[in-house]
Amino acid sequence: MASVVVVGTQWGDEGKGKIVDLLTRYADCIVRFQGGNNAGHTLVVGGRKYIFHIIPSGILYEEKTCMIGNGVIIDPEVLLQEISELAGQGFAITPERLMISENAHLIMPYHKSLDLARESSLSTSKKIGTTGRGIGPCYMDKVGRCGIKAGEMLDPDLFNDKLRANVEEKNFLLTRKFGVEPVSFDAIRKEFDGYARKLAPYIKNVSLALDAARREGRNILFEGAQGTQLDIDHGTYPFVTSSNTIAGNACIGSGFGPVHIDAVVGILKAYTTRVGAGPFPTELPEGDPIGDALQARGGEFGATTGRRRRCGWLDAVVASDAVRLNGLTGLAITKLDVLSGQPKLKIARRYEVDGRDFTSMPGNIRQTARIEPVYEEMDGWNEDISNVRSFDDLPVNARNYVRRIEDVTGVEPIIVSVGPDREETLLLKNPFAGR
Repeated sequence: MASVVVVGTQWGDEGKGKIVDLLTRYADCIVRFQGGNNAGHTLVVGGRKYIFHIIPSGILYEEKTCMIGNGVIIDPEVLLQEISELAGQGFAITPERLMISENAHLIMPYHKSLDLARESSLSTSKKIGTTGRGIGPCYMDKVGRCGIKAGEMLDPDLFNDKLRANVEEKNFLLTRKFGVEPVSFDAIRKEFDGYARKLAPYIKNVSLALDAARREGRNILFEGAQGTQLDIDHGTYPFVTSSNTIAGNACIGSGFGPVHIDAVVGILKAYTTRVGAGPFPTELPEGDPIGDALQARGGEFGATTGRRRRCGWLDAVVASDAVRLNGLTGLAITKLDVLSGQPKLKIARRYEVDGRDFTSMPGNIRQTARIEPVYEEMDGWNEDISNVRSFDDLPVNARNYVRRIEDVTGVEPIIVSVGPDREETLLLKNPFAGR
C-alpha cells in the first residue's frame, strides 16, 4: 500500500491530468483535494481529448474510486454537467465510482456575481486575472464561517436558513457597493433543490472512506490543481488562487493523516507557462519567435478559460521553491517534445533584483516586477521524440537537459512525457512500487 501526492511545481498547466491518469493505473482511489472549476486537467487517450474541472482525472478507469475532498469547492451545475458529458462518452458515473465530501463547500450564484463585480471594479494594473467562477468569494465565505457545505444541501431547513442570510448580505454588496443586479433567494433555492436530489447519493464522509481504504492496504493517489506558485500562502501573492496548492494540503483537503503519505511527485513542464496576470521572470514576450513557437507547438491555451498562456524558459528558482515547499520525492517532466527544434535552451538559475541575488522567489510583489533572471544555456536537439519509449533512446542533448534539471533541483525525474497521448510517456520509476 502507498499514498502518493501529485502537485504542480510552477503556475499550473504543467500536465498534471496526464500524469495522474498514468499513475491511476497503479492506484485504487484517486482524490482531488483543493481548488474548484477554475482549473482544468486535459487528458488525451487514444487521440481523444478529455477535460476535467472538478472530477478527478482517474475517472476514465472504470474500476477506480474517485473522491472529491473537503478542500475542493464545488459548482454543482458544472459537476453535474461533467457527469452528464462523461455518461454521453460511455463512462457511467455511479455513487460507487464517485464520492463527494459532505464538507466540501458550494460555489453559489452570488459568489460568481461578486467575483465578476470585484474584478470589474479594479483598475487594469490591479486586476488579478480571475476566471470569474466564484472561487475567491466562496473560499472567503468558508474562512468567514458563513459558507454552505455540500452535505447541508440535504437538510432543507438548514440550507434555507444559511442561504437567506447570505443572500441578504451579498445583495447589499452587489447593489450598494458594486451597483449590479441582486440575486434571488427563491431562484437559488429552487435551483439547489434540484442539485440536492441529483447529488445526494454521491455525498459521503470522504475522510472515513480514505481511512478504510488505507487500512485495507489500497493505493491512494492525491491530485492537486494549479501549481505551487499559485498557493495562497507561498505563491506570487496577490496573483494567486484562493487555496493552498502545495502537497501539505493533500491531507487537510481530504482528511488524511500526513504520516501516511509516502511520496510527492512534482509535475514540471520542460519550459514555463502562466495564465493571467502576475510575475513571470522568464517570460518571452508575445511576438518573440521562440515564445510564440512554444505557445503554438505546446497548444498553450487554458483548459478552463481558453486564454493564451504566457510562455518562457524553464525557471529553476521556481522549481527549487517547489522542491522545498512540497518535499518532492520525484519529478515528472512534461512536454519535453515541445522543445524539439530549438537550437539553444535556457534555464534560469538565480535572480538579480536591484543588485541583490535571489535563489528563491521574493516575497515582495514589487521586487518580483524587477527580477532579472540569470540564465545558463544548453544545446538543444532537432529530433522528433514523440515516438521514443525509452530514456536511453532520447537524443543525447534531451537526456542532458533532463539530467541537468535533476542536478539543479536535487530531485530525480521519475516520469518524462514526450507527447500529449497517454502512451507517449516514459515511466522511469513507479512511485507506488516497492511499498
